[in-house]
Amino acid sequence: MRPVIVIRPEPGNAATVAAARELGLEAHAFPLFDMAPAPWTAPDPAPYRALLAGSANVFRLGGEGLARLTGLPVHAVGPVTAEAAGAAGFRVERIGEGGLQPMVSALPPGRYLRLAGEKRVPLAMPDGVEVDDIVVYAAAGLPMPPALAEMLLKPALVLLHSGEAAAHFAAESARLGVGRAGVSLACLASRIGLMAGEGWQHIEIAQTRSDQAVLALAVQMCDKVSPEGH
Repeated sequence: MRPVIVIRPEPGNAATVAAARELGLEAHAFPLFDMAPAPWTAPDPAPYRALLAGSANVFRLGGEGLARLTGLPVHAVGPVTAEAAGAAGFRVERIGEGGLQPMVSALPPGRYLRLAGEKRVPLAMPDGVEVDDIVVYAAAGLPMPPALAEMLLKPALVLLHSGEAAAHFAAESARLGVGRAGVSLACLASRIGLMAGEGWQHIEIAQTRSDQAVLALAVQMCDKVSPEGH
């Protein structure tokens, strides 16, 4: 069976690997990012209608400053982020699908606070909507370990959950001279596939922006693409 490589940071990596193995995939954990809190100061929550959160890392790594903002309702990008918000003491008002942009596009006029990572997707604001961004965590790319580089010498499938992960994986592959012709990519969104670049054996996009959808795509791709890459 073609190995399935998971490079997302922890704790998501372990969860994805466990779910993949339950589906019968030969999943391997190689986190290529180290997540860490960033210094920040919580603003006065009074001017804001709600808090926008595009990642569960906001609540896992946000630290003590979050306590000042728990009175704001949360618009969470998905169920995992919503669960993390609830665990941190926030009330979740809305759980979106398909990323933050569709959720932002439907916001009523007002001023919102977005807590995010250092690298984040730019948003197009509808009329009357103002969003202030504050960075509360950062992801540092890690070198590709030799064991992963060796595994990629044979046909493999890599799961990509973010554009930053795609770009970093592509850069590390180039640095180590890893060929792309035998490596296929299962991506959470079309932007991620674009950031991975060209030359990979296959690039396919999940039907929805969820880990479950990426794993379902991985099952399909492993069935469709033979270990020899034909």
